[in-house]
Amino acid sequence: MLADMLADRYAVSEAANGLEAVSIMEKYHAELSLVLLDIMMPEMNGFEVLAYMSKSEWLSSVPVIMISAETSSSYIDQAYDLGATDYISRPFDEKTVQRRVKNTIMLYAKQKMLESMVTEQILEKERNNFLMVEILSNIVEFRNGESGMHVLHIRTITDLLLRHLVHMTGRYPLTPGRIALIVNASSLHDIGKISIPEHILNKPGKLTPEEFGIMKTHSEIGARILENAPCHQNEELIQIAHEICRWHHERYDGHGYPDGLKGDEIPISAQVVAVADVYDALTNERIYKPAYSHEAAMRMILNGECGVFNPILLQCLIEMGPRIAEEMAKSTTEQISASEISSISSQVLSTGKVSSRTLALLEQERTKYQFFASMSKEIQYEYSLSTDLLTLSDWGAAQLGLPELIPHPEHNAELHKVLSYDDLHDLFGRLTAATPENPLIHAVYALNIHGQQRWYKVVARPLWVGDEHPVMTGTIGKFSDVHEERLQLEALKEQAEQDSLTKLHNHMSARAQIESALVKGRAEKYALILFDLDLFKNANDRYGHMFGDEVLKDVARRIVQNIRQEDIAARIGGDEFLIFTPYKDEVEPMVSRLFEAIAGRYAQFDVSLSMGVSIAPKDGKNYELLFHRADQALYAAKQHGRKRYCFYDDSVRGTLSVLSPMESDLAGPDPI
Repeated sequence: MLADMLADRYAVSEAANGLEAVSIMEKYHAELSLVLLDIMMPEMNGFEVLAYMSKSEWLSSVPVIMISAETSSSYIDQAYDLGATDYISRPFDEKTVQRRVKNTIMLYAKQKMLESMVTEQILEKERNNFLMVEILSNIVEFRNGESGMHVLHIRTITDLLLRHLVHMTGRYPLTPGRIALIVNASSLHDIGKISIPEHILNKPGKLTPEEFGIMKTHSEIGARILENAPCHQNEELIQIAHEICRWHHERYDGHGYPDGLKGDEIPISAQVVAVADVYDALTNERIYKPAYSHEAAMRMILNGECGVFNPILLQCLIEMGPRIAEEMAKSTTEQISASEISSISSQVLSTGKVSSRTLALLEQERTKYQFFASMSKEIQYEYSLSTDLLTLSDWGAAQLGLPELIPHPEHNAELHKVLSYDDLHDLFGRLTAATPENPLIHAVYALNIHGQQRWYKVVARPLWVGDEHPVMTGTIGKFSDVHEERLQLEALKEQAEQDSLTKLHNHMSARAQIESALVKGRAEKYALILFDLDLFKNANDRYGHMFGDEVLKDVARRIVQNIRQEDIAARIGGDEFLIFTPYKDEVEPMVSRLFEAIAGRYAQFDVSLSMGVSIAPKDGKNYELLFHRADQALYAAKQHGRKRYCFYDDSVRGTLSVLSPMESDLAGPDPI
């Protein structure tokens, strides 16, 4: 009924329930002029939708009229308390509804127009302020024979260092507004040079002590110029500019000028500008010196060749060095001006009017997004922290068998059937740990797609607002099916690690796992067991090599049947095998059990073993030594008539080995 009343004047979107209404608003809230809500709705009632809108901060730009048959004051009060603009009781008159809808839309349109006018005025004011400071500072640079970029570079470097300093420490009271003032005031750091004779400013060679003494006075002169300003002495901008002018040549160890201040006696504004001034002076050509590279400048500053600076600021410079070099390489006057004006006015712009052209472009981008999402066969998602709402792409939702809109995903049982609770937490933990410098995260998870488990690779990133103190507002990402690739990789890895005949580990794989176990030391004692088959050559010679292969596979089966999951078993070549096992009490009963279980008979061939055993850490703490000593014990077992096992001890210390290439190296005293 409401749609029929309003369809001839407005473009109307209808929702069957509260959840669908939230879904529409999630996608189109920037384009909506008004929302009409009933209280009684399935999925989510009108109050819940209104609370969602308030939490998402949509109510500041989208008015809501509640329409309901409920006339109780408690319902009406609750609607207004939650942010409704108006309340219409059923039954209602068509003309009344149309007039109140029109009035509400006009009221918000005028509010947005006024916000836009204020925004433009603030932008223009900031632009004019910036230009006036730039002109004034360029007068100084003109006398100094420079291009004017020095001042703009100082502003950029100061801004980058201060923003990063806020993340590193709370030691200094640096609000976004104060950072903007320091950046603006940094343009005036060398204003005192206006009184320095040009023959000193532009001297191509080294200054004499007398000339340098005159040059040093520019900091005090700049401070006096600001002190003598006829008005606005209490303005924070003037006070910060005074700090910078007077003290930007002070040094952290007290060896600067003009007052020899030390440590944090120097205002942080002057400390940061000092670092920025030195870096830019080094990396740009001057009449008395060539330009140094970024690397050379960093080395000179960190080595104290330009004076001693605050260690925290030096760490800031190290971490932001690549970004500073990048900004300096691409900066032009127009870019820096536009960037700073945009930064200063960003908070005002956030509530500004959205033009019809912007809305049309948004709709075009949304159409592109939906098209590419459906064609890519990827599961794409958006998550909003403020609404705790997960939105899936159309194709992705159909592929997973889930609704496009999933409220409270952490507690959604249907979602957890597809992506486990633990994996969901792991993904969110990775995203929470991401930073604006390294925003992308990559991971692989198993999804349950219509009862079948498949591997998917996720590429995702958080979304932030704010430059000085980025606040995470949500995440976006995509899941790509990598199931076949994963299986192929696992098969290739298995082939690389397995012995092709027996399916036990090969020697290289077993060695890597044993070395890892020895390093981690999860057990106090380990046994490394080497054995081969006695007179195995007879089986090959008498019955053929295919029969010999079957004997080896049967031995491997017996090994697997008699070891534990944490044990490592490998065929290391020919008829030689290895078992690595942790133990707690006596080792000999375990070795005896394995010896008896593996020996036996296969068809008409008697399988007997010669076995050597070394113990970690008693006989060695690294793989090579343990292997060599087990090999020596194996050789001793053969010397004593085969069909037996032998532990390594002093009696076999000088024995030659069967398999190990180390006997020549270890004939003398054993290494530890």
